[in-house]
Amino acid sequence: MLCNQLKIIAKNCIEKSSCLNCIPKVGQQKKQLTYSYHRRKTDTFFRYFVIIFFMRVVAGKYGGRPLKTLEGKTTRPTTDKVKGAIFNMIGPYFDGGRVLDLYAGSGSLAIEAISRGMASAVLVEKDRRVQTIISQNIIMTKEKERFELLKMESNRALELVTGQFDLVLLDPPYAKEQIVADIEKLVERELLSDDVLVVCETDKSVDLPEEIAGLGIWKQKIYGISKVTVYVR
Repeated sequence: MLCNQLKIIAKNCIEKSSCLNCIPKVGQQKKQLTYSYHRRKTDTFFRYFVIIFFMRVVAGKYGGRPLKTLEGKTTRPTTDKVKGAIFNMIGPYFDGGRVLDLYAGSGSLAIEAISRGMASAVLVEKDRRVQTIISQNIIMTKEKERFELLKMESNRALELVTGQFDLVLLDPPYAKEQIVADIEKLVERELLSDDVLVVCETDKSVDLPEEIAGLGIWKQKIYGISKVTVYVR
């Protein structure tokens, strides 16, 4: 109920450019919101709700199509702005290739990669509720055959997947240690192509190693609270 209320409020705010004073003081959500008439903070509020409730495919053949995400925020969706910036760093478009999204969340990044020209994607997600969201987003593409959803922990998936990947997307909950372990396992199992791009999204405070298992940092940029690091061979 609360999420539905906030959806409607956010939509009205965006359409009318109204201020934060229209937000009802409901439950614990009140404690998480900063009330301000300052335009900059108001814009931040608008962006928050656009991110959580109105996510979309940014570009490519699915461009503009809406994406679902889990209400209640058990996932940490990559914003449309950061998603667009990531693909501008590494593409922005592709001519085939295979994607591995090891912490898929809503599936937004893998779907964006296919939209921009990658041929197929393997998505890994352990949360059952989020798996449902991913399945719905895959159906939205009308190309279900391009996607494989593995409903399991990332470490188990790394033991089971075969073949090589051209783009790997890593956004784990415990970023630094997990990213190092994941890349080492990917290299050990020879799952990375010669021209692979490994994209890591972390909090901006996280400092990843310059080199991991023979892969080195190619590009690194900060977008708001997020840091994007791209490793190549």
